[in-house]
Amino acid sequence: MDPEKERYILTIACPDRRGIVAAVSGFLANQDCFITESSHFGDMETGLFFMRTVYLPGAGTPSEEAFAAQFADVADGFQMEWALYDGRARPKALILVSRFDHCLNDLLYRYRTGALGMDVPAIVSNHEDLADLANWHGIPFHHLPVTRETKEAQEAKILALVEESGAELVVLARYMQILTPEFCAKLPGRIINIHHSFLPGFKGAKPYQQAHERGVKLIGATAHYVTPDLDEGPIIEQEVERVDHADRVEDFVRVGRDIECVVLARAVRYHLERRLLLHGKKTVVFR
Repeated sequence: MDPEKERYILTIACPDRRGIVAAVSGFLANQDCFITESSHFGDMETGLFFMRTVYLPGAGTPSEEAFAAQFADVADGFQMEWALYDGRARPKALILVSRFDHCLNDLLYRYRTGALGMDVPAIVSNHEDLADLANWHGIPFHHLPVTRETKEAQEAKILALVEESGAELVVLARYMQILTPEFCAKLPGRIINIHHSFLPGFKGAKPYQQAHERGVKLIGATAHYVTPDLDEGPIIEQEVERVDHADRVEDFVRVGRDIECVVLARAVRYHLERRLLLHGKKTVVFR
């Protein structure tokens, strides 16, 4: 689809009951909207319903504000939590990174080629190593070193950048610092992290070395939303690749880096395209 073509994305979460899909599709038809994509899921265990619909406005479709005001009546009848997004918008994503450059480099390539429909107002790092990479892409680079004593002040500067830039999303592209619970609580559903899937089995330094010593057969990566509970946020995407006894530690690292890049990029894209709906400790992902 032409990224410049006017379109809107409607997301819904509500108690499940008969008639939701009919009510939404009927409303859109009455507003002269043409549905191009629609996905929904009813969770039989929790009794909750989730829906994502993409539509094109027609000649008789009211303005976005008028549309939202009229849809509110439908939403109230079904106790919906809903949001309406302009499908042409490019959400802003602030990227945090330390010294490993593979995820950052991959995200910036996808950003530069248009594979990720976002704008990157700034890159923040606690080291200076990747300043040249940011500068090559014409993106402001902020070196914010951190120690245990300065962590609160450093995180305050990051939050200020988020607010000043209007960033909707914060992406941890191998940012090797543990964010404080206070920081995480201020950005619920707005921070995405990537890590190897060896957690919690191989915590701490050199996880691939530990995995190699234990004869692991699958290398994996996990992207998740960050919450105040360390590495326990709702999982967005995961992937694995097989390794065997003949692989060296260096092979494990190479495979792991490749998977981390792919998984993080998918998670970011799902968020940007409004394909993610939070569902308690889980996510609903309309791929």
